[in-house]
Amino acid sequence: HIEIQILADSFGEVIHLCERECSVQRRHQKVLEEAPSPVVSENLRAQMGAAAVNAAKAVSYEGAGTVEFLVTPHGTFHFLEMNTRIQVEHPITECITGIDLVCEQLRIAAGLPLGRSQSDIKVNGHAIEVRIYAEDANNGFLPAIGPLTVWTPPTGPGIRLDSGVRQGDEVTPEYDPMLAKLVVHASDRKAAIRRMKSALSEFIILGTTTNIDFLQDLISHPAYRAGKTTTDFIETNWPNGWSNTQISSEVIFTAAIAQSSGIHRKISISTDAQFGDQIRNDPMNPFIRIGRRFP
Repeated sequence: HIEIQILADSFGEVIHLCERECSVQRRHQKVLEEAPSPVVSENLRAQMGAAAVNAAKAVSYEGAGTVEFLVTPHGTFHFLEMNTRIQVEHPITECITGIDLVCEQLRIAAGLPLGRSQSDIKVNGHAIEVRIYAEDANNGFLPAIGPLTVWTPPTGPGIRLDSGVRQGDEVTPEYDPMLAKLVVHASDRKAAIRRMKSALSEFIILGTTTNIDFLQDLISHPAYRAGKTTTDFIETNWPNGWSNTQISSEVIFTAAIAQSSGIHRKISISTDAQFGDQIRNDPMNPFIRIGRRFP
């Protein structure tokens, strides 16, 4: 599943900003995206880019948009659809091109010309985005709810986080389970994978179940590292469903909090019902979280 980002102004100028690799999905919804695609050659990029530009010109399109294709193992590609909007995964294109797509969308809406040609578009490095979902990957990726008791995202060079939540918020069933988009940018794909693995290990979310541990397994999988991504990647590599076989970073972090704060020494079994309820209902009590994971 390869998509081409395009920009088109009201003067008939259309350019493409290379491709995004969006094959890794669950329930036909993207989980991980990267740019450029590890399977797209320079020649194929030029062909798909030209097809996307021609499609936009054919309908006199204006604004930012995405033309999506399915690519076969033989290198042929077929039109899938066009999304007439800025998509969730647009940050990875911004990272490798240095172009602010939201700003460009506003410029075009204001009637301004693109101000750049196709020859100005250069690819700089490699970018990967993962979608942090409140969902239980152990249970068929079912949505999860609960409070964001601890929300500690990673920071550092080449790391970007787009999110609309903060510590103390409540994840409810009324909305999409996506909590954040974690994006990394590095000099090449191998470096980007290493940076993403490190960033995921530093991302601590307590209070609700997330897919962070699954994402760690995903980017560490030999098939993913080899660039062998397909739309059935998850079903093929985890035919019986994914199962977390390692102690999660959440539990390690929780244990560290318990040790450093001395809670394990201070909290004892109490016969006082009121005091006991306070402990059991305290969202910052790390033993509650551990108890849920290790009954």
